[in-house]
Amino acid sequence: MKDQKKKTTARVAANREIAPGIYDMRLETDLAGCARAGQFIGIYPADKSTLLPRPISICGADRERGQLRIVFRIAGKGTEEFSAYREGDEVKILGILGNGFPTAEAAGKSVILLGGGIGIPPLVLLAKELREQGCAVTVIAGYRDDQLFLKEDLEKYAQVYIATEDGSAGVKGNVLTVMEEKALRADLLMACGPMPMLRAVKGCSETKGIRAYISLEERMACGVGACLGCVCRTHKTDSHSHVKNARICTDGPVFDAADVDL
Repeated sequence: MKDQKKKTTARVAANREIAPGIYDMRLETDLAGCARAGQFIGIYPADKSTLLPRPISICGADRERGQLRIVFRIAGKGTEEFSAYREGDEVKILGILGNGFPTAEAAGKSVILLGGGIGIPPLVLLAKELREQGCAVTVIAGYRDDQLFLKEDLEKYAQVYIATEDGSAGVKGNVLTVMEEKALRADLLMACGPMPMLRAVKGCSETKGIRAYISLEERMACGVGACLGCVCRTHKTDSHSHVKNARICTDGPVFDAADVDL
């Protein structure tokens, strides 16, 4: 199916809390047919005082059943509203947005996926797509504590290692702590998570000479590249703004780590 980008109405098929403040929602929509790992959708709150859609990454896409899976953390009024949705509720969404991870380029290679916090959900679909490309996939997931949401989902497609900030599960430290302690190596790195983690992954990529693709988390407004509200510095001149910036919502959220200045 060709890529689509449209505003449409989706139906909530399921919604449940899988860790404190973190929800797993399934949405019935024809957009499931064109979703790829690393892309996202915008969800519009019903509250008219909050006009802009909330960007949420895609955790899974069931093309046969026509369902998108999103996993999100309550971070404000919009996501708090979403957490109360129940089966049968209708919601306006904008999608499919952004580019995805270059899974075809990775075909047959060994890949380490690194995710931190709410950057972990996109790794589920990414690990699945990479396995379908014949890749050897390792996931390093970083959590605050022993609330290891999505761990079992990741284990369906990859060897999984855990890092926790408080040491309550896996290795105490961050995802790169695990990579060093376990002496893990691969042909490619792919990462999604908070900016400090992505800076560290970029540095690791440069030091070890391993190509890395990173998905940047950023507050977004329009989601379609018009407002220039979500930009990052790059080494190339953007054809839209004519400066060395890229719009994360349209040029990203996935970038070659070597192309961005973090």
